[in-house]
Amino acid sequence: MRSKLAAQLYTLRNELKKDFPGTLKELKKMGWSAVQIDGLHGNDPREIAAAMNELGLRTAGMHVGLERMKHDLEAVLEEARLFQTKDFICHSLPDELQNPDGYRSVRDDLRNVAGMVNGAGYRVGYHNHDFEFHTSVDGKYALDYVLELDTARPVFAEIDTYWVRKAGLDPLGYIQNYAFRMPILHLKDMTGDGRQYFAEIGNGIIDFEPILRWGERSGVEWYAVEQDYCPGSPLESLAISFEHLMRLASQAAD
Repeated sequence: MRSKLAAQLYTLRNELKKDFPGTLKELKKMGWSAVQIDGLHGNDPREIAAAMNELGLRTAGMHVGLERMKHDLEAVLEEARLFQTKDFICHSLPDELQNPDGYRSVRDDLRNVAGMVNGAGYRVGYHNHDFEFHTSVDGKYALDYVLELDTARPVFAEIDTYWVRKAGLDPLGYIQNYAFRMPILHLKDMTGDGRQYFAEIGNGIIDFEPILRWGERSGVEWYAVEQDYCPGSPLESLAISFEHLMRLASQAAD
């Protein structure tokens, strides 16, 4: 389990802007074996890839905007080659696409990109928030519509546990729709107060032990840990999450 844990770098966006290589070193020192890329903040991807190789940090996919996928695909694929990952995931959608017609175009666009890269061994994914649960398309959640399986041009799920809970659903129940269709699962916790805010893994109300057990049975290759906003140091928050997940992994192995 430890080798499957990745720190999602959006959590550390402010630290990375100041010192990308130094922040990677802190993560490695903490015990992380992988990161998920979410923006390079003006750094040369070759230099960041070299720093990761030197540290022995692997890449659990890259978050990429849909417009980059559509109009800058060769550069995206070059970054995927540099970071030695086959996964790139649409991280979010602008407001103007969060409607039935928008989701139809998003599904078409993602499938088109998947069709172009599938044969080369790359996988296209989609990461959800809660807004995809607030719109129906053809009688189903917009998220399920976007992720509906096209076997020739598959778009893979990257379900975020926090956002599923924020939408009022049970994360464990919902992810079961995507067994063996979700190589990367986003682990994110929620506070138990009325704010329903972001929390460190283990400090919130989501029960991750059964989620991890399901993931190990259902084809999850990476568990990407993200906390959009932290009460103090994001590095400290990631350390708390990592330590809790290590305890759960140890219990699961007993």
